[in-house]
Amino acid sequence: MAKNSFQDGPGPTQRQLRVGELIRRTLAEVLARADIHDTELNRLSITVGEVRTSPDLKIATVFVLPLGGEGKEDAVQLLARNKGELRRVIGKKVGLKFAPDLRFRIDETFDRMDETRRLLSQDNVLRDLDDEE
Repeated sequence: MAKNSFQDGPGPTQRQLRVGELIRRTLAEVLARADIHDTELNRLSITVGEVRTSPDLKIATVFVLPLGGEGKEDAVQLLARNKGELRRVIGKKVGLKFAPDLRFRIDETFDRMDETRRLLSQDNVLRDLDDEE
């Protein structure tokens, strides 16, 4: 019996994860080699942290962060301006039936990690952790 097209669990499917990783690697490679015909975008060093795809693989949300974290909004605007060219490159290299629509967001993972470290290094948290041992 065929599995229905709706997802049972709360997380992404294996296919979504695999396609998201392929798109992430392709975008990182294209941005690192400066294959885009935009000199302003090619000047930036951008890290592609994660790509999340919709269940139908038609939308890919790309989480990016410029090196050093400065000019985040400008980087997102430059990427959005070159979305068509990036989408075309992904369509050729990844080999999907349809190239997904790209949506760029700022990657806040590093900020959340720093906040978690700060919280875990507080005296009352360290005291509670010592009490458990």
